[in-house]
Amino acid sequence: MKDKTTALTSFMKQRKMGLNDFIQRLATNSYACKHPEVQSILTLSPPQDPELLNANPSPPPSPSQQINLGPSSNPSAKPNDFHFLKVIGKGSFGKVLLARHRADDQFYAVKVLQKKAILKKKEEKHIMSERNVLLKNVKHPFLVGLHYSFQTTDKLYFILDYINGGELFYHLQRERCFLEPRARFYAAEIASALGYLHSLNIVYRDLKPENILLDSQGHIILTDFGLCKENIEPNGTTSTFCGTPEYLAPEVLHKQPYDRTVDWWCLGAVLYEMLYGLPPFYSRNTAEMYDNILNKPLQLKPNISNAARHLLEGLLQKDRTKRLGCTDDFLEIKVHVFFSPINWDDLNAKKITPPFNPNVTGPNDLRHFDPEFTDEPVPSSIGCSPDSALATASIKDGSEAFVGFSYAPSMDSYL
Repeated sequence: MKDKTTALTSFMKQRKMGLNDFIQRLATNSYACKHPEVQSILTLSPPQDPELLNANPSPPPSPSQQINLGPSSNPSAKPNDFHFLKVIGKGSFGKVLLARHRADDQFYAVKVLQKKAILKKKEEKHIMSERNVLLKNVKHPFLVGLHYSFQTTDKLYFILDYINGGELFYHLQRERCFLEPRARFYAAEIASALGYLHSLNIVYRDLKPENILLDSQGHIILTDFGLCKENIEPNGTTSTFCGTPEYLAPEVLHKQPYDRTVDWWCLGAVLYEMLYGLPPFYSRNTAEMYDNILNKPLQLKPNISNAARHLLEGLLQKDRTKRLGCTDDFLEIKVHVFFSPINWDDLNAKKITPPFNPNVTGPNDLRHFDPEFTDEPVPSSIGCSPDSALATASIKDGSEAFVGFSYAPSMDSYL
């Protein structure tokens, strides 16, 4: 069922990209643009990605356009430092590209975000949260690392670890479900990463197989911190409605205040999906799925161990005040009988051999990335900005929105 849904989604994305390509060709033909019917099409079409339409050099941002990127800022870095090789991901505000640094030949994942798009959707706070969380990830083996960041007039660039073992979602789709030892290993590494974030008073809020990557050896790497919520004390709550439908906790759906136990619900949902092939309470009808999450009792087929059953019942407890993790957070998960085979010190030191090796031959091996991304041509103007007074003005008008972006934790909080 999920395969069919995924295939349909992929098909629709490809169709949409085909239309975009057609409009971009129209937009770059000065003769065609003068035709009244073409003008009407362009007026109705969505705003085009300036990366694809412009080939003008991207100037450095003026003081009014600067965003304080904190201690990771590298003001001497520029897009031309990199040879951009492949698109490996896309999001609401830009792309993630595989890039090789021209000076040292090192490979990185470069996340390129459009300032204008962020401002238009009023998502500055989420981008700032991602920025802040990346700054704090310097100490944990299962969280993606940020090397440095820089900016041009219209874009932010995050230089991240390049992880090419594929999304957990990709591997789960191919194999349908995992045997319990493999699911336990992944769940343990995910729980360790969540426990670390919680120790920094950060709630992750968007755990799902698409945000869980495997590195080249097969270890978990958690990525995409755009929905993280900072400064949530052990007993603190928040109430923003966000997340991914299949993995939303009941209290989020009820629009009630929720706490860090929302992450343990999501861990339960991901573990359930690893063992059974679909998220718990899943339905193709979203309204029905929400009703299932809120009201339907958890049903577990008998093909899992009693320990796994007990853990899922604890994590997928609809009442967050009774959920596993509500009292002692990660410690409750660590000591659960399901994880008794795990030596947590060895796990965090990556001394446990992963149950699956992606067998990538090197950085250029993209076999575990979705062809929907890798087949897309890399924009030749990835480091360029729109040559438009209107665009520049809109960025200037919104520059104050990024003032809080300069927040960075003190060095003490890294330790």
